[in-house]
Amino acid sequence: MPTVIAHHDVKDVDHWLTSGKRQALFGPLGITTIRTFVDPNNPTHVGVMMDVPDLEAWKEVLASQACADAMAHDGVLPETVVVLIES
Repeated sequence: MPTVIAHHDVKDVDHWLTSGKRQALFGPLGITTIRTFVDPNNPTHVGVMMDVPDLEAWKEVLASQACADAMAHDGVLPETVVVLIES
């Protein structure tokens, strides 16, 4: 099961950290070990790491309106998103 890391900027780190949108969006895909990170030198730069059993299903969700809505709710600045997939 590959591990995926995504990092990006957010408008409000406290809101992003406490939001349940990640689990609601990714949990049904069997994604586990969702961990969040905050850059101590730039607290609006955050990251998430997760184990993804089906990368194709995950990519479909990332391209969905549901994901766009979740990102908007969480204050994610979509133009800053960088995704890394375990090789």
